[in-house]
Amino acid sequence: MEKFFINGQVPLNGEVKISGAKNAAVAIIPAVILSDGVCRIENIPNINDVTLMAHILEQMGACVKMINKSTFEIDARNVHSHVASFNFVRNMRASCYLLGALLGRFHKASVALPGGCDFGVRPIDQHLKGFSALGAANSVESGLVNVTAKKLVGDTVYMDVVSVGATINIILAAVKAEGTTVIENAAKEPHIVDLANFLNSMGAEISGAGTDSIKIKGVDHLNGTTYSIIPDQIEAGTYMVAAAATGGDVTVKNVIPKHLEAITAKLQEIGIDVQEFDESIRVCSDGTFNKCNVKTMPHPGFPTDMQPQITALLSMANGTSIVNENVWDNRFRYTDELSRFGSKISVDGKIAVIEGVPELVGTSVRAMDLRAGAAMIIAGLAAYGTTVIEDINHIERGYENIVEKLTGLGADIKKVYEPEEEPVLSSIIS
Repeated sequence: MEKFFINGQVPLNGEVKISGAKNAAVAIIPAVILSDGVCRIENIPNINDVTLMAHILEQMGACVKMINKSTFEIDARNVHSHVASFNFVRNMRASCYLLGALLGRFHKASVALPGGCDFGVRPIDQHLKGFSALGAANSVESGLVNVTAKKLVGDTVYMDVVSVGATINIILAAVKAEGTTVIENAAKEPHIVDLANFLNSMGAEISGAGTDSIKIKGVDHLNGTTYSIIPDQIEAGTYMVAAAATGGDVTVKNVIPKHLEAITAKLQEIGIDVQEFDESIRVCSDGTFNKCNVKTMPHPGFPTDMQPQITALLSMANGTSIVNENVWDNRFRYTDELSRFGSKISVDGKIAVIEGVPELVGTSVRAMDLRAGAAMIIAGLAAYGTTVIEDINHIERGYENIVEKLTGLGADIKKVYEPEEEPVLSSIIS
């Protein structure tokens, strides 16, 4: 079993370069299925979810070449199957994007119900509603989601709730449909804009991405392309909060500051000095934090994927803070782990009340999911003494070279393999 060992209370200092956006990469890679040519994708993060998605495409017949650690060349012209392997798909939420891509290409798709982080009910009803509007029938049998259509025809889709995943899936299914599709109440996240830009670079006609009304004029063919993925706003935000929590001085490079405005605003409210430049952000902290209230919202609001990290920081703030999780149910499960550091957090449904404490103390914890794992790292970096984090596979799903990057900032963190203890068997002799 691999674990992270952290000796805390070392201020982070220096520069860290942000990798490509995980959430963009796991949407763009399946989108290659729609292409009639070879796609070269640059600035891909070297993380487990990306590797898994590449394996899924290879199993379906695509040729995936790694040009270097951040560049893939994918030829999906020989993809022969509309069925995605259960063994791979069940491990990641973003595998659901294969539904839209395969439906758009073959007019049929069978994909296992997706896995990924477990923090509440994550239905795909809005995805299926969009497919139905385009003319596809659907069924769920033996854990497989099946969608089929004689042909796909554009229509207007009114989203009942803002859903990033459904917006992406409908775009993928509609891009080669007959006529025009309009998605109303669409999600506006940066990685949706990135997906639209990628598809447009292949010859798609998508407008309005980044607003709540996206228009897709169907095309017959999509060409190959060369495209560079945007920087990861959540990785950037995580290092920003880590710098703040440790009383550090860190310049976060290769970012789009506009994508980080909600995070920057909250850090400044907490009392952190944040300076914006063209493609970087500098975070300076003296280790004291004001209380602050946070409410997660769809973009451009405060991102739900930064909620655990900001909660770890507020655990050390002066006074009482309130965090309202307005996107997912049951995303506060990690607070039991955070309390092991000595934090004082009470949770009632989607609201957490955090009474700041003067100091966190190192302990042994688990990474409950990807972003909760990031919160454990932040708490461990700020805490007195040694912290051991288990289940780090969740963290490595979404953070490229996190140990190397933190070590480069001066952190005392290492990944250690410890063999699992054999169960002790006892017998009773009568």
